[in-house]
Amino acid sequence: MKDRPLRIGCDIGGTFTDFVLLDERSGELATYKCLTTPADPSDAVLEGMNQLAGGRERLWDELDELVHGTTLVINAIIERRGARTGLLTTRGFRDVLELGRGLRYSPYDVFAEFPRPLVPRHLRREVDERIASDGRVLQPLDRAGAERVIDELLAAGVESLAICLLNSFENPAHERQLLELVERRAPGLSVSVSSDVLPQIREYERTSTTVANAYVKPLTGSYLERLAGRLRGRGFAGKLFVMLSSGCITSVETAARYPVRIIESGPTAAVMAAQRMARELDIDQLFCFDMGGTTAKSCLVQQGRAGVVQTFEVGRVQRFARGSGLAIQVPVVDLMEIGAGGGSIARVSRLGTLQVGPRSAGAEPGPACYGRGGVEPTVTDADLLLGYLDPDYFLGGRMGLDGQAARRAVEERVAGPLGVSFQQAISGIHDVINETMAAAAKTHIAEKGGNPSQVTIAAFGGAGPVHAAGLARKLGARRLLVPPHAGVGSAMGFFAAPRAFDLVRSHKVELAGARLEELEDLFRRLEAEGEAVLRTCGAAAGMTCARSLDMRFVGQGFETTVDLPAGPLPELGGERLRELFDDLYRRLYGRTYPESPVEVVNLRVRASLPERPFAFRASRPAAAAPVAGGERPAWDFASGAFIPHTVYRRADLEPGRRMEGPAVIQEPESTTVVPAGARAWHDEHGYLWVDLGGEGP
Repeated sequence: MKDRPLRIGCDIGGTFTDFVLLDERSGELATYKCLTTPADPSDAVLEGMNQLAGGRERLWDELDELVHGTTLVINAIIERRGARTGLLTTRGFRDVLELGRGLRYSPYDVFAEFPRPLVPRHLRREVDERIASDGRVLQPLDRAGAERVIDELLAAGVESLAICLLNSFENPAHERQLLELVERRAPGLSVSVSSDVLPQIREYERTSTTVANAYVKPLTGSYLERLAGRLRGRGFAGKLFVMLSSGCITSVETAARYPVRIIESGPTAAVMAAQRMARELDIDQLFCFDMGGTTAKSCLVQQGRAGVVQTFEVGRVQRFARGSGLAIQVPVVDLMEIGAGGGSIARVSRLGTLQVGPRSAGAEPGPACYGRGGVEPTVTDADLLLGYLDPDYFLGGRMGLDGQAARRAVEERVAGPLGVSFQQAISGIHDVINETMAAAAKTHIAEKGGNPSQVTIAAFGGAGPVHAAGLARKLGARRLLVPPHAGVGSAMGFFAAPRAFDLVRSHKVELAGARLEELEDLFRRLEAEGEAVLRTCGAAAGMTCARSLDMRFVGQGFETTVDLPAGPLPELGGERLRELFDDLYRRLYGRTYPESPVEVVNLRVRASLPERPFAFRASRPAAAAPVAGGERPAWDFASGAFIPHTVYRRADLEPGRRMEGPAVIQEPESTTVVPAGARAWHDEHGYLWVDLGGEGP
């Protein structure tokens, strides 16, 4: 740390790429924000790094780590831009990707669509072999037949291969033999093996996850290799990390090997920041609201913890319909993501109503006001025309906004076709996107047992602080929290994320007859794997391992994850494990069933390195006196009119400063709107609090 005190967080979004530079020696922060370069995201990364380096002569020499988040993987899956992928599976399981769980997400809709598998049927091949559920070999692998189908897939031009055999999580021998055959015939081919990617029970989810990993592995590997090479070319000798969907960070080597683990890489970072804030500020119910240029993400942080789920879906055919997407079974922060961002396009629907999103203008061409050729009206265009954004202070004045282009887009594409006034159109766009986000937020909060009126909303992202007050009114929430540099909050969140890795192994056994020594041995193997992964992060000293068991009553279809206290399993004993399960089950569901037998399904380990200290703080103003930037008219939804809003520059606010709404508080990365009747104050730590007065939506 003494020789290299600098850390950089870099979040690549669909519209903007955000940067935060932290000097651990002084605690100083520097930020930067630029448009994402979709053709090659590393171009934007290098642009931001060069800009940050321009203010520091020794940045490349003193930079210890670059923590990186990206939407590359999820975009590749949604847009079907991955590699030409083949699948090798056990005979009889060729169609598992299409059969799934055999359930219809909309049972009465005969026209219901299902996601197209990432591997077409003609690239899915079967091999003769069979392993029992307890790991016994029932039928040896037919190596000659396997060689034949491998050659057929290679002749078909596959660029990546997924290997997923029945019950390989208990005995991976046949998968290892297939891997050996593939490497002998095509040494450079990208291969993903299910016993390595996801050694876990449930055939459909394991196959779908392994296929997704194979589908994006060549693309992710080449991108990360190119980025690392370009950084080395600039003189970077530190460590390059990538954010995992679970809220942890890991090395580029691990991310390239398991790209399916970074599907939700970027969105989780703001949640990590909110989790740290909730603990520091002792906020019981903190609703993280991160609205960027392309999407809006939300997560309820309860008692300082964000939930983590083990299965989620990507590329849903119907946005909110569970079962309409591709199943991915990896740990991911339990957040809700919808297509609602500053770049969300407003248009007239087929029913003749106003629709905003989910389609986005992205970074190219972007909203009409960006002046980059965009002609469709977006949320950002409406926010500008409503007076919330300063056209001369966007990105701190580095990027001017074209109000005339925004007005023309709204009039031609929305106001005219709908037959409404220009004012009704722009206020409608802003209100509709708030309503869309509020509906999703209410669902998410209710699912977690929360009360929307009792949460504190933490606003992140370039558009989050602009829309947070409107969202809060619709939720009935009374208090907003806007952290320092909220517009690059995801990039800040990388500093709050632990260096850790989650591992899982299925081993189904009834608890009463389980050999705890055998389970202990499996735990130790997982911990050894975790140590190997953490060594790729540059260290394994000080590693700690948190253990848990997925357990259920015999005959149940779903498990309950039970956290284990420290100590070897044989010392804990089977009775203590049963007590832990019953206590948790009773707490979750009100009662338990002592007479019913319990079984272990999965063993889980989180291997972690010690956290590096980090506290959110704002850059201090150069002068102590608060400086207002005058007034400008902006739309007030309560009165339905443009009224004067006091304009403040956030960097000029001294600790303890109190402000009355209506006001707008500007900073280079974002703008906070304080509606009429609300009160705001700037505390000694640089946090901006907004009290909305407790009125309902």
